[in-house]
Amino acid sequence: MVGLGNPGPRYERTRHNAGFRAIDELAARTRAVGRLLPDAWVAEATLAGEPALLVKPQSYMNLSGEPVARLLAEHAASASDLVVVVDDVALPLGRIRVRERGSDGGHNGLRSLVATLATEEFARVRIGVGLAEPPDMDLAEPPAMDLAEFVLGEFLAEELLRLREVIGLAADAVSCLLQEGPSAAMNRFNGRRA
Repeated sequence: MVGLGNPGPRYERTRHNAGFRAIDELAARTRAVGRLLPDAWVAEATLAGEPALLVKPQSYMNLSGEPVARLLAEHAASASDLVVVVDDVALPLGRIRVRERGSDGGHNGLRSLVATLATEEFARVRIGVGLAEPPDMDLAEPPAMDLAEFVLGEFLAEELLRLREVIGLAADAVSCLLQEGPSAAMNRFNGRRA
């Protein structure tokens, strides 16, 4: 289970670190204790009755593929064993989207994984970090500011409750993915609002 983000206190509370927050939630739920390696924070856990490695790459987002590839090789695993949790500015805050595979969708962290692993064949849970949607709309308006500035900015105070809820929902989706497979996770979580 790989959560994407940027290391260090400067990025800790940013929208781009939603993947890290989901891994932290999974670690808390399983009482997994992590250790810091030179290029990744890792914790051994049991999820859905199976041993799992929780990972937060400590390279910057656009270099996420390198530590993930190293850990896969070290554990004799392949890309098909991965579940990647990542922020998605195109989804409004409070929504998640589970996919069995797919393109990078313009996300630099996913782009690095796809390029380094030479495949798009890995599951992902996308966490909406876009502007929260009004109750009567299906999609939020895109941010008016520069996209990089938006994802590297912190959540607004009024967004924090919904953020906690969607991080919990993302952790539930990861567990469902492992226990019941991608189809069940997509049916249960796609379109659901935290």
